[in-house]
Amino acid sequence: MRLRRIFGSLWQWIAVGVIYLAVMFFGHLPDHLILFPTTAPIDANGAVRKMLPFQNGQLEVWTAKSHRAQEKGGADIYVLRFYGNADRADRWVAAEAEEWNDRAVEVWGVNYPGFGRSTGPARLSRIGPAALAAFDELKRQAGGRPIVLFGASIGATAALHVAAQRPVTGLILHNPPPLCQMILRQFGWWNLWLLAGPMALQIPRDLDSISNAKAIHAPAIFLLAEKDEMVPPPFHRLVVDAYAGEKRVISLRGAYHNDPIEGAGLADFYHALDWLLAKTNSPAGL
Repeated sequence: MRLRRIFGSLWQWIAVGVIYLAVMFFGHLPDHLILFPTTAPIDANGAVRKMLPFQNGQLEVWTAKSHRAQEKGGADIYVLRFYGNADRADRWVAAEAEEWNDRAVEVWGVNYPGFGRSTGPARLSRIGPAALAAFDELKRQAGGRPIVLFGASIGATAALHVAAQRPVTGLILHNPPPLCQMILRQFGWWNLWLLAGPMALQIPRDLDSISNAKAIHAPAIFLLAEKDEMVPPPFHRLVVDAYAGEKRVISLRGAYHNDPIEGAGLADFYHALDWLLAKTNSPAGL
């Protein structure tokens, strides 16, 4: 009878272990815990939708030209924009096209798979390939003109992946998260890494911000919120310190993760933008 109880308990533990492994490695936990897609309609304020073919479905990209670009009949600079989690391109692209100091700019904003009208499911593993697909289509249409990548929060991981794989004019990275390091160091201690360890292993290698940063030599502007409550500043610094290219770092004093860039930080950003765009060999004469 005692032996039967022992074997019964053993099989219970084995069953628990099997369920744990199945949930950890086959339940797409990182996707469910990190990504928060939305699909409800949003007023795009005049931005134009493009639907690109992507993995047997479609990728939704929103575009907008600044007034200067409209007056000139075309853009001197293209900006490929990757947004933060739970955010959407259709919400911001039209307004952002006017935030480039009266330059002739066209902004392309990407909705990740599962966001907006981009075909789902929403998976971390699909962000990198989607970002490359959007870049390749933009490059085809840009006709050799400069392309700047602008990524905020998880969008910075997409921008870093593209820049590690394709030649770009420069990058703007707002509160970049090193996902694996954050999961392990910030969240691992309270679950003895039983949850954090398997989750970190499932972060796609193409979204490894540290590895990608080491491979990039294009100039970059880093915009870092001083009081970031979602990506604590020490994690920003891991990406900044790994970045191989020339960089300008702007501290957004008193700012939290989702605060807009304004005040002294905005003035510093415009100054850094002059530096970044001066490095291009655009025939348009920036």
